[in-house]
Amino acid sequence: MVKEIMKDLLFLGHKAETATKEDIAIAKDLLDTLAAHREHCVGMAANMIGERKAIIAIAEGEILTAILNPVLVKNSPRTYKATEGCLSIPGEREVERHEWVEVKYRDINWNREKRKFTGFEAEIIQHELDHLEGKLV
Repeated sequence: MVKEIMKDLLFLGHKAETATKEDIAIAKDLLDTLAAHREHCVGMAANMIGERKAIIAIAEGEILTAILNPVLVKNSPRTYKATEGCLSIPGEREVERHEWVEVKYRDINWNREKRKFTGFEAEIIQHELDHLEGKLV
């Protein structure tokens, strides 16, 4: 189900709680909401739809992927400056991002996964991980 985008900075500033298998429905809502905003959005965190769970969704080209309980395992030593915007917060901000990140997580079927993300997908992941920590970017 497509959910309304949360814009309450106080709510968005809280750290996410660990997702459980019962939270897969939230992941599906997050994917639906990302799909509805696809023309101007490439990633979302569950707190952006009013849920304080450690769930993100990203666009990898035409494929939308849900990532539950992501944990950053490794990142590139090299970083770069990027300018990012967010549906929840007006405007754009400059941030520093790693060129690649390795993340372990659960997929939408609750399987354990570990993947290395590079390029733009790595930037998206880092932005959404910030959301899960309550960091507003």
